[in-house]
Amino acid sequence: MRAPFLLIAAGLAAVLTAPAAARSNRGVESVHQPVVQRSDFTLDVPAGDLSPADSARVLQWFDALDLDYGDRVSVDAGTVPGPVDAPIAPLVARYGLFLSDGAPITTGALPPGHVRIVVSRSVASVPGCPDFSAYSQPNFTGAASSNFGCGINSTIAAMVANPEDLVRGRRGRGSTADTAAKAIRVWRDAVPTSQNGLKIESTKGGGE
Repeated sequence: MRAPFLLIAAGLAAVLTAPAAARSNRGVESVHQPVVQRSDFTLDVPAGDLSPADSARVLQWFDALDLDYGDRVSVDAGTVPGPVDAPIAPLVARYGLFLSDGAPITTGALPPGHVRIVVSRSVASVPGCPDFSAYSQPNFTGAASSNFGCGINSTIAAMVANPEDLVRGRRGRGSTADTAAKAIRVWRDAVPTSQNGLKIESTKGGGE
């Protein structure tokens, strides 16, 4: 007659010894969320037209940083009056990028008569994934598994074009209705793939 009591005690012990996160997360949101880290790299150059030596120095700096898609390049004019982007924009364009508006605040004072090129690089990742620290069974509390959300959140972190969008989002352009209907309009205006007929493929191999 003591067997049921032993089974209940064993099940209770399994619940008590399971990790707290696996027992407490009974919602639909994962405890594993993307974390965004941003690094700012700076280079001070003379304001105005750049000399060939300064232009070469900027390009060498870009190459050393491996400047690529996803990086944000901006110019801090400091106290220099007027537009200062014209000499730097063509150098950035060589890497398929555009200058961004508004440079972030960086440490150190700008020398007089100089501007600061700032390359901001953000990386998103999901720490602690994959997480198999807790068994999926038994689960007497209906809680999510310890690895719940790791797959989709890690994929989003790897695919998002601008990781900073995961932190503060992106300001909408136009009305909400226009944004929502854009994908539908593209789908409706697309030429049907069947318009050109079916493509005939041969089942024979290349050597036959």
